[in-house]
Amino acid sequence: MYKILQIIVWPFYRLFHPIKIIGKKNIPPKSKAILICNHYSNSDIIVLGTAIFRKQHFLAKKELFNSKFKNWFFKKMGAIPIDRSTADLKAIKDCLKVLKNEELLTIFPEGTRNKTEEELLAIKNGAGLIAIKSGAPIIPMWLEKKPKAFRRNKLTIGEPILMKQFQNKKVSNELLDEIGNLLTENMLKLKNK
Repeated sequence: MYKILQIIVWPFYRLFHPIKIIGKKNIPPKSKAILICNHYSNSDIIVLGTAIFRKQHFLAKKELFNSKFKNWFFKKMGAIPIDRSTADLKAIKDCLKVLKNEELLTIFPEGTRNKTEEELLAIKNGAGLIAIKSGAPIIPMWLEKKPKAFRRNKLTIGEPILMKQFQNKKVSNELLDEIGNLLTENMLKLKNK
């Protein structure tokens, strides 16, 4: 169902939301990876789904799954519900399962849409934790602007950040903060490219 909807939506969405994609070669064609991107609006998911043609699984706030139809639809689209108010172990296990199957997991590491004047909200620790546990590389991305009809946008995809340097360290808040700082630095570099 994901591929069918992607094929149907792609030409219309790209017509109304033209986007220049830089660094598409950094998305692995078959192996696992965690994609992280800044987050402006609910339509960011559609932007990424039409910009990257390989199927992605998205972490999404559990509030989006509040009816039987939405629950069915979002899960068919590969969305993984997460309770943002707690350490959601089920969501983490579901993410690890996606990566074990050599698939793509997309996370908006700010944890919510950025409606402020800040370039990037503080990065949450989830992406770093999942990367360490799975051994998956993290691929930073930067969406230039909030998507708007007929306004050209740009998606810059950075080179993979490997987690080898962190693999043998004890998982702690300090380690996850260190990874968060590394991710922030890499995302902001893409913004300034």
